[in-house]
Amino acid sequence: MRIAVSGHRGLDDTTTRLVDEGIRAHLATIEGDLVGLSCLADGADQIFARAVLDAGGKLVAVVPAVKYRDSSLPESAHAEYDDLLARAVDVHRLDHIESTSESHMDASRLMLRAADVLLAVWDGEPARGYGGTADVVYLAREMGLSVARVWPDGASR
Repeated sequence: MRIAVSGHRGLDDTTTRLVDEGIRAHLATIEGDLVGLSCLADGADQIFARAVLDAGGKLVAVVPAVKYRDSSLPESAHAEYDDLLARAVDVHRLDHIESTSESHMDASRLMLRAADVLLAVWDGEPARGYGGTADVVYLAREMGLSVARVWPDGASR
């Protein structure tokens, strides 16, 4: 099973814990080989990637742009990003130089084309900007991809 992830960033400690539990519970229902596709952003992406690896799955990383890590991710997320990127069995690097909403949406398209399902760590609200989680959910649905949503009771943004 190839699962792409899209989800919110900047989660507080309580929401991080709840989302981690929700993702792990969902992954525990997967039978067979597990492959997770992630851009490894702070928040849902990194939580998902770590849970995939902990479940014995394989991680595929998608890097939206050359400047993605240093211009889009907070410094506090760099060490986890570097570790997860090093543990990925495959890394797809898009040709974009600048890390923009367009490069992020292009990365999401790439993941969705390679996935069997999208795991959306999503509060159900509209995207705050182009390429946000809601946009990725809508695109996945347009593509006919199944969408599994994780947003536990008590989670907040």
